[in-house]
Amino acid sequence: MPQAYIGVDVGTTSTRAGVFDEAGNLLATARHPIRIWHEAGDIVEQSSSDIWDACSKSVRAAMAEAAIAPDSVKGIGFDATCSLVVLGKDGEPVTVSGSGDSQRNVIVWMDHRATTEARLINDTQDDVLRYVGGSISPEMEMPKLLWLKRHLRQSFDAAGHFFDLADYLTWRATGSLQRSTCTVTCKWNYLAHDGGGWSAPFFQRIGLSDFVAEKYARIGTEIVAPGTRLGTGLTRTAASDLGLSAGTPVGASLIDAHAGGIGAIGGRDASGGTADVCDRLAYIMGTSACIMATTTEPCFVPGVWGPYYSGMVPNFWLNEGGQSAAGAAIDHLLRSHAGYAEASTAARKDGLDIIDFLEKRIIARAGDVSRAALLARDIHVLPEFIGNRSPYADPDTRAVITGLDLDTDIGAMERLFVAGLCGLAYGLAEVNEAFAAHGVHSSIMIMGGGASRSPLVRQIMADTTGLTVALPQTREPVLLGAAMLGAVAGGAFASIGETMAKMSALGRLSEPTAPGMAEFHSRKRKAYKMLREVDCGSREAMAGFELTLPG
Repeated sequence: MPQAYIGVDVGTTSTRAGVFDEAGNLLATARHPIRIWHEAGDIVEQSSSDIWDACSKSVRAAMAEAAIAPDSVKGIGFDATCSLVVLGKDGEPVTVSGSGDSQRNVIVWMDHRATTEARLINDTQDDVLRYVGGSISPEMEMPKLLWLKRHLRQSFDAAGHFFDLADYLTWRATGSLQRSTCTVTCKWNYLAHDGGGWSAPFFQRIGLSDFVAEKYARIGTEIVAPGTRLGTGLTRTAASDLGLSAGTPVGASLIDAHAGGIGAIGGRDASGGTADVCDRLAYIMGTSACIMATTTEPCFVPGVWGPYYSGMVPNFWLNEGGQSAAGAAIDHLLRSHAGYAEASTAARKDGLDIIDFLEKRIIARAGDVSRAALLARDIHVLPEFIGNRSPYADPDTRAVITGLDLDTDIGAMERLFVAGLCGLAYGLAEVNEAFAAHGVHSSIMIMGGGASRSPLVRQIMADTTGLTVALPQTREPVLLGAAMLGAVAGGAFASIGETMAKMSALGRLSEPTAPGMAEFHSRKRKAYKMLREVDCGSREAMAGFELTLPG
């Protein structure tokens, strides 16, 4: 009987499931949307019950497409966004919402309600903050937990469990309260190196001594490596939900981008040689983007999260840069353009989504994928709609666009689209340069996520950073990374490292840069830096002005 492994990925707007064989070949995928609430004040919430239901539907649909029996599945793994899940003592949802709706019990990663709490934590200058680039982000869990304590004390006190979303999924699947090293190290200020663990002085300084007094029972007392087999596998209830067999091994989880890193950077090259993960930068692009570098020794890069020990690849250190809005920034630019409706209609007639439609037109017009960036010669975009994650660690940064005219046709939309991609590439280049300045060097960048399949995106990233850009052989590296967790838990491979070498490989490499494009991007980067100065200067000009509209 053939053996298969399932990876389940929970993104910002949907869940996906992928079925893989032991060699890492994708057999089937399925997707299901998840509900999301947006409110003023950078509030973004979800429902853990809705997310689990979407996971179940995705797995069942993928299994049906793969046409394999449940007994063929020898392991399953989960990854998810680093969102905060709040449950009561008996596992019931506890509201995180001002609405009081108990189903709204997830503070989504991109929710920035805790910006003030992040500043309060940073003001302590605790030594733990060295391991998040010197500055904690409101996207992480401690600011969110402090916000709950300060603003929804009843929910904070009623909570029996605080989970990172990926750990919630493995708890829902197995009943195990074990947390992954990946989630708690990268988002909860857990120190995985040298037996550091949770820092009592840190919690006391930031106003969360509650966790020290209760011996960390609500946030995790047993931390295990990703891929560790949890409990006795799927419970009967979870197996029934997912359409799988009770007892199917479940591996400890990963954050979604980190699953993409695991599924991408360890792949065999064209010669079949063993990968040097420390020479490979992972760029995982979705709603946001993560830029992840692996090292053998800790490297402290200001404004870049980490270094995290075993945060992604076991027994290696991880530095994690990022862009809070990547796919979300491009989507917002396009939807806000006057030509969006016309372009959407034309794309549907061609049977394409709008990104593929625009890219096809742009490359045909430019005649060369590298020279397509010339369309953005006079439009410049700082695409930081919800702050700068790195290397400036400034959650108050906002987008700036210059060079707009009154044109409303699809051609104008194409120019704005390319300018947005250039802006993302220049932000990526800044992170890579910050890495290099502090001893973190890579020669090749492996791209994952939906946008990585775009030749235009890959070429602009290659031309801007000077790195060779490669695709994983699989079109679904995030799902593959999650499935690898199931393969380790199921005993197919002894470790994540072995699984990476056996189940993944590299695919296509970027093409050489067209003549003159390096100088073009160098000049546009000067304009990009000016936009950042405009953003900082405008905020400084308005600082301290308190007059507001009534109501």
